Amino acid sequence: MFKFNKSLGQVSRLLLVLAIVVFVAVIITFLIMKMAEKPSSPGKPTTPSTPLPVFEQTLENIRFVYESALDKGDTLKASEVTDIKSTNAKDLKISNPGAKFIKVTIGAQNIGLVNTIKGAWNIENIIDSKGRNFVPLGSMTNPWLPKPNLCGELLKPAFDPTPCTKIYEVSKESTGFKIRIEAGKNNKPISSGSNNSFLLDLIVK
Repeated sequence: MFKFNKSLGQVSRLLLVLAIVVFVAVIITFLIMKMAEKPSSPGKPTTPSTPLPVFEQTLENIRFVYESALDKGDTLKASEVTDIKSTNAKDLKISNPGAKFIKVTIGAQNIGLVNTIKGAWNIENIIDSKGRNFVPLGSMTNPWLPKPNLCGELLKPAFDPTPCTKIYEVSKESTGFKIRIEAGKNNKPISSGSNNSFLLDLIVK
C-alpha cells in the first residue's frame, strides 16, 4: 500500500514538472514571436489638405483657361508696344516704387452648341492671397495690349480659346494671385447683373 502511494506521488510530481516546462516553453515561444514582429510604423501626421490650384473653369457654356501672367516690372517699355499707330509711344513707368505691372491673358472657349453673344464674358480684378483687389488699368496701357483685344467678344462653338488680355498695377509685396472671371447666366450680357463668377489661379512669371 505504501509503495503504491509513493508511486502515485512521484507520478504527480512528474506531471507537475512537465506542466511547468510546457507552460514556460509556451511563454518563451510567444515572446520570441513578438520580438520577431516588425515594429508598427508610426501613423502619418494629419495635416490639413491644401486645395489644388485651378487653371481652368467652365461657367455656363464658356470654358476659361489660364494662358499667361507676365511680371513686367515697374516699366512698360516702348519697344514692346503692340499698336503700330503708337509710333511715338514712350516707356510707361509706375510712379509708386512699391508697385509693378502684371500682364494677364485668359482664354475663353465656347463649349456649347450656339454662338455666345458679345459681352457675355469678361475677366475682372486680380486678387492676392490677402484678399486685396487690383483693378485692370485703363486706356493708358492700350498701346501694350493686343490688337484687336478680344475680351467679351462673340464665341463660336468649338473654336480655339479666344484670348483676353489686361494689364494690372499690383503691389510688389503681393503673392498668390487669382483673377475673377465672369459669364452672364443663360448667355446674357454681363451688364444685365445676372452673372456667374469664379477665381482662376495665376502663375506670375
